[in-house]
Amino acid sequence: MTQINRGNAMLNERSLAVSQDCGDCPIRHRAVCARCESDELQALEEIKYYRKYEAGSHVIWSGDRMDFVGSVVSGIATLTQTMEDGRTQMVGLLLPSDFVGRPGRTTASYDVTATTDMVMCCFRRAPFEQMMTRTPHIAQRLLEMTLDELDAAREWMLVLGRKTAREKIASLLSIIARRDATLNLRGTDGPLVFDLPLTREAMADYLGLTLETVSRQISALKRDGVIVLEGKRHVTIPDMGRLMEEAGDDADGGLLV
Repeated sequence: MTQINRGNAMLNERSLAVSQDCGDCPIRHRAVCARCESDELQALEEIKYYRKYEAGSHVIWSGDRMDFVGSVVSGIATLTQTMEDGRTQMVGLLLPSDFVGRPGRTTASYDVTATTDMVMCCFRRAPFEQMMTRTPHIAQRLLEMTLDELDAAREWMLVLGRKTAREKIASLLSIIARRDATLNLRGTDGPLVFDLPLTREAMADYLGLTLETVSRQISALKRDGVIVLEGKRHVTIPDMGRLMEEAGDDADGGLLV
């Protein structure tokens, strides 16, 4: 991407900046600041700002200098890695409350692209790194989130390497459903309702399947009553245990933490 285009993208980000109050934050109980006391939140207030990205816009390009870190407040983004010959692979999803950036690292390792309209709570990287050294609550929470991300990556290796196409689709739906339930402080005993944040093309890319296979398996899950689908995105899961069985996982009702 040219420097002019990068500059225009940054200008567009700033023009879309929004203002929000921590007291109304929908991810407060899961974000990097979840354990912060009032004085620590006040210190974060002094270095934070909000950015809004339109669907399809880039948050950061691999190799770019990254002067901020932050949390996804709403929306979803993809992590993508590009090979020298131009081939790309989606290597991760960023859902609400997920952390973007790495303290101590000055450049981005992946392309981050907003899949839907997205709002991020950002912190200037240098002041945030300084706060980590004197605010154990932030450092501890970031360590927990990093370990959760490592567990999720290992789980995803199993999904991609060993599961059937039907199990892959069911696994992805269960991950999104459980995250949505956690963010909204709901259990998984009753029906779960959410809007699927990915197109079928994006699901195919992420799961290593063809678009036709994704569509066929979603239709099969709908036909078998595992999911109820209104349109292409509005999903109802009548029985989470049944979906977990289809995913090849334990149907214990546990939530992602």
